[in-house]
Amino acid sequence: MIYGSIEAGGTKFVCSVADQELEIIERQSFPTTTPKETIGLVNGFFKEYAAELVGIGVGSFGPIDIHRDSPTYGYITSTPKLAWQNFDFVGTIKESFQVPIAWTTDVNAAAYGEYLFGNGSGLSSAVYYTIGTGIGGGAIFDGQFVEGFSHPEMGHMLIQPHPKDSFAGVCPYHGNCLEGVASGPAIEKRAGKKGQELDEEDAHWELIAYYLAQCAYNTTLMLSPDVIIFGGGVMKQRHVLNKVKTAFKQLLNDYVEVPDLDHYLVTPKLEDNAGTYGCLALAKEHQLHS
Repeated sequence: MIYGSIEAGGTKFVCSVADQELEIIERQSFPTTTPKETIGLVNGFFKEYAAELVGIGVGSFGPIDIHRDSPTYGYITSTPKLAWQNFDFVGTIKESFQVPIAWTTDVNAAAYGEYLFGNGSGLSSAVYYTIGTGIGGGAIFDGQFVEGFSHPEMGHMLIQPHPKDSFAGVCPYHGNCLEGVASGPAIEKRAGKKGQELDEEDAHWELIAYYLAQCAYNTTLMLSPDVIIFGGGVMKQRHVLNKVKTAFKQLLNDYVEVPDLDHYLVTPKLEDNAGTYGCLALAKEHQLHS
């Protein structure tokens, strides 16, 4: 038996297959272009494993429809990526592979990977944020995703602008929401260069840390999770996390007692593999219960 994983990101798709122990056998990535082109490459990747494939886990950029009783379940819905708007993702994959498909957001998948195998392992709850091209958040409590009428869109929470920041933000919907001011494109537009090109002491990092600290503050007071994990490309600048911890401590001002910050605000133990392992685990669980 082989399980499949599709991490459907706004920039690239990462496809993997693994054995029953979730040991990865092969992995490939493809640029996210049009559904016809990208899904064609995805199908080509899984084709040679079709005889043994028993389930696929998909973590997709969104927004997506997660409600099984909805006529558009399995669709990417109102995404800014025009070619993918109202695309029947699950239905299209099922045309080629008649196996159970677990369907969730890309950040939920990463959250699940970290919850099972990374910095959330052994804990009852975890919140995962990806800080990259966009900002998304996923929360897990006692093994269940926090969802209601839809999945959370925590990356678009409203935050207070830093007193030194007059940047209007890049979010086409909300301007200076969290994604609008702290995502990779926001850093580049504000600073005139990409985050990885900025010096550690560049003043822009004070702004980003302040916004991510507000994110952690809001999450702490709303959900009280056991751990908050910050992943994504922006967090690969290792110095950012320490700046976030400092700003978070100031914002919280000892209002509530939280776990030791070195274990409470962390980056992913699985690094870029969190989403892959989350999708594979979801594929296995979904197949076992189908």
